[in-house]
Amino acid sequence: MSLLSRFRGLPSVLLQHAKASYSSSATAAKLQELALEENCILVNENDQPLGNASKRDCHRVDETGNIRLHRAFSVFLFNSKGEMLLQRRSTHKITFPDCYTNACCSHPLHDIEGEREELNALGIRRAAQRRLNYELGIPLSQVRPENFHYLTRIHYADNGDGVWGEHEIDYILFLQKDVDLKPNESEVSEIRYIRRDQLDTHISGLDAPLTPWFQLILTHRLKLWWDNLHRLKKYQNLNEIERF
Repeated sequence: MSLLSRFRGLPSVLLQHAKASYSSSATAAKLQELALEENCILVNENDQPLGNASKRDCHRVDETGNIRLHRAFSVFLFNSKGEMLLQRRSTHKITFPDCYTNACCSHPLHDIEGEREELNALGIRRAAQRRLNYELGIPLSQVRPENFHYLTRIHYADNGDGVWGEHEIDYILFLQKDVDLKPNESEVSEIRYIRRDQLDTHISGLDAPLTPWFQLILTHRLKLWWDNLHRLKKYQNLNEIERF
């Protein structure tokens, strides 16, 4: 049985066992390559679905410098003390390896019917639950779709290294909950919780760059949202797509 067939179609809860069996550096890189075959949801600038394309095709910078626009999400996770989880991406990641970022950043998949559901961003929430389980080992029962607070969408692009980049309508999800963590080493090399009053000092002391989407949100919105975790509804913007 091939490595691809071992992993394709496995429920997220079973992927924890799979990744334990395939934790070597070579296999971590292989898993990242296989993930490029997943199909993302292509959208226009108004976030209307246009079909699908592989993650590989959605992140390649073409000869004119363009990247296909697709749907994504970013989860910001806080514990009950109001501290925010920061993760460092694995060196095996295809896009922006070894960079610091928010708790989880990924895509709803076109091939998972439930992740195409648009009402109340339910498909996005389901995808976030799946990826938090896969990347950080958080039990599915601890991050139900209804636990996420959907704040807004951000349209951004970054050409990365000129070969791999980003061009996404990024759904911003906040989650404040104490959870159990068991990071997947093929995805995440480090995690830490940071305090709001130490944010600037902590970020300036990091020994690796930030991902472009995290830097963008940090610059324009994160401090305001973090200061208002107890009243996030006041800052929801569900009708517009924000562009900085």
